[in-house]
Amino acid sequence: MIRRGHRVAVMALGALLATGCSGSVRLPDAVEGQAPPSTDAVTPAAPQCSAEQKALNATRSYAPDGPLPSPDALPAGSTMAAIRARGRLIVGVSADTLLFGARNPAKNDIEGFDIDMLKEVAKAIFGPDGESRITYKVITYADRLPNLEAGPDNGGVDIVAHTMTINCDRWLRIAFSSTYFDAGQRVLVKKGSGFESIDQLNSASATVCAPEGSTNIELLRNDPEHFGQLVVLAKPDVTDCLVAMQQGQADGATGDDTVLAGLAAQDPNTEVVGDKFTDEPYGLGMGKDKIDFVKFVNSVIEEMRTDGRWKDIYAKWLVGPLTDQVIDPPPAVYGREP
Repeated sequence: MIRRGHRVAVMALGALLATGCSGSVRLPDAVEGQAPPSTDAVTPAAPQCSAEQKALNATRSYAPDGPLPSPDALPAGSTMAAIRARGRLIVGVSADTLLFGARNPAKNDIEGFDIDMLKEVAKAIFGPDGESRITYKVITYADRLPNLEAGPDNGGVDIVAHTMTINCDRWLRIAFSSTYFDAGQRVLVKKGSGFESIDQLNSASATVCAPEGSTNIELLRNDPEHFGQLVVLAKPDVTDCLVAMQQGQADGATGDDTVLAGLAAQDPNTEVVGDKFTDEPYGLGMGKDKIDFVKFVNSVIEEMRTDGRWKDIYAKWLVGPLTDQVIDPPPAVYGREP
């Protein structure tokens, strides 16, 4: 169990670092918490792709139907029109992933790259004041897919922006936008530990923490050839892994380089080491049957790629902590059939 004092200390430091960022999102009066755990006695196994399905490019999404419609001309009967009529876009986010989605107690905000992506979707539905029409639901890694499967009418969400990797197995349960960010898995260790890569941690039979429900922990568990000597410690969220390292429960933590950069900023006694050993293309997650919404969101991202908004968001959050210059957005890959 994580002691409350340690967790507060970690998040307070993250809040101080995040305070300097601008363009944050004001939280609604009522921010929904994560869904209660299931009371089902047996959890069915998640569906898995066949070898033939895995051979296809998992980042293929649904091509936009055409130019983005204005907020007051959304197609009748569409998912977007229903969201506009409801008056709220319900989103699933992280509140402790610095740089991408983190709570700033000093401002009562959740802010970061992922949050700014959602603001653009909300503006496309509601108009310039769209960011004030967002209801944030803070969820864990493992709760991302169940909240999309439940949907907003059953306590879930319309869309998830939570550093979520697009892969074939997840496509069996939800739908993804085109790739909006390319990340890669690395490791976080304590400075002076002597560990410089995941291979060295594996050789030492070290304990490595990763969040439950992430592709990061799935890789460690399912690739014994490369990671079979590791002792894998699962935690609900990535910040819990930082606390585990601070408390001596883990020798390191693994996750996407984007996420680990935020942890290293929170605790200057840690550092990100080694090369990327996976590709982690991020997508915005939506309901599997909400194909019209996916096409709409892809139109939003397409505009952001070409008009400079994506680069502006990248510069605001990631130049400095993650890189020293703005890069080009990842290109869209379309061709998925309903």
